[in-house]
Amino acid sequence: MEYRIEHDSMGEVKVPADKYWGAQTQRSRQNFAIGAGLETMPGEIIHAFGILKKAAARANRTLLPQRMTEEKLLAITRACDEVIAGALNDHFPLVVWQTGSGTQSNMNANEVVAGRGNALAGKKLLHPNDDVNMSQSSNDTFPTAMHIAAVLAVEDRVLPAIDALAATFRRLEAEHEGIIKIGRTHLQDATPIQFSQEISGWRASLERDRELLVLSLEPLKELALGGTAVGTGLNAPPGFAGLAAEKVSELTGKNFCTAPNKFHALTSKDELVFAHGALKALAADLMKIANDVRWLASGPRDGLAEITIPENEPGSSIMPGKVNPTQCEAVTMVAVQVMGNDTAVGLAASQGNFELNVFMPVLAYNFLQSARLLAEAMLSFNANCAAGIQARPGKMKQDLARSLMLVTALNPLIGYENAARIAKKAHAEDLTLRQAAVELGLLTGEQFDQAVRPEAMV
Repeated sequence: MEYRIEHDSMGEVKVPADKYWGAQTQRSRQNFAIGAGLETMPGEIIHAFGILKKAAARANRTLLPQRMTEEKLLAITRACDEVIAGALNDHFPLVVWQTGSGTQSNMNANEVVAGRGNALAGKKLLHPNDDVNMSQSSNDTFPTAMHIAAVLAVEDRVLPAIDALAATFRRLEAEHEGIIKIGRTHLQDATPIQFSQEISGWRASLERDRELLVLSLEPLKELALGGTAVGTGLNAPPGFAGLAAEKVSELTGKNFCTAPNKFHALTSKDELVFAHGALKALAADLMKIANDVRWLASGPRDGLAEITIPENEPGSSIMPGKVNPTQCEAVTMVAVQVMGNDTAVGLAASQGNFELNVFMPVLAYNFLQSARLLAEAMLSFNANCAAGIQARPGKMKQDLARSLMLVTALNPLIGYENAARIAKKAHAEDLTLRQAAVELGLLTGEQFDQAVRPEAMV
């Protein structure tokens, strides 16, 4: 491999000749060989850095035109556009497990934008610190990148995935209107329910999770940019914070604004904790929905078998013909991961000391993994399982007829204790509820038939 010599304030460093990064990125590569190649800084953060560096350069062009010349702005803009497009991802090698402020990833962005900008300009035009990092500090850029990345992940990936799955459930509700089945509580038989009502619970859960996520987005749209090192805005010109946020909004199409208190913005990560709590709520509901679906599809002959789901692949290497609810299992594993991530996010956010939180890379890594996994799991579950759910009305009717909990309809006529006597006798002697009621002399057959009508109990 060929190398070139780069230098920083600590001296000279050999850097791969085909990479745009500089000395500080190279030092981080050498000093933090932890999870290399596997747990690199999320692509969403790199994308966000491209946006914020471009926005900062535009703001600096307005406020500091003598320093941010039109030529420099053009070079930075062209390089940032390539970062935003993902064309320079190979030039961002740093791992999550680095400095807790994300300083090295900020410098990685500065060096790559400067290096690529200089290549495009055909001369050494840009300095990573003096030009690309103008009016900024790692301490305000990394939390800004986290908020940008989080908003984009939730709005552009998670919410559309929720909408797609909810739409499928809405269709299934309409298709299964009027099909009555037995309800279940505590995994035991309960009173009847329409299958469409059961599905409506799944849909409504997703819709409520969506509402909670939308509520969490507004605080995330406040940006730390402009606080620089400790929140005072040292070395940033007056008006930079607000103007930079406006430029981020223009580039993303989202309504970002400057955080009103930069001392809070640099050290507290409560907005991300709150938003991840909404992601955890979504994970909890998806766990419930996926478990319901695989319980209802269990069998095919010795389980509940009230629905069928698509058969996507063989389920066993030894049992011929076996098919498993694999999409449900994938969703539940994702839910477990998100719940674990929530612990990491909360603990990382608690580690703000004085004017800075220094657990930001691991917080960003877990938050963005949760958003990515939830979005992809919902899309996969929707396409490969939920869309193909079909009721088995005959099995539902059979289970409904055998349920002892239909006896609940008799409470107003004969009281709770007499109704319980009927249920217990029917269960102990393997009788129908009607037979037990008649044998106990509590009701005639005609009275039973008039009172116990499942269609009137939903």
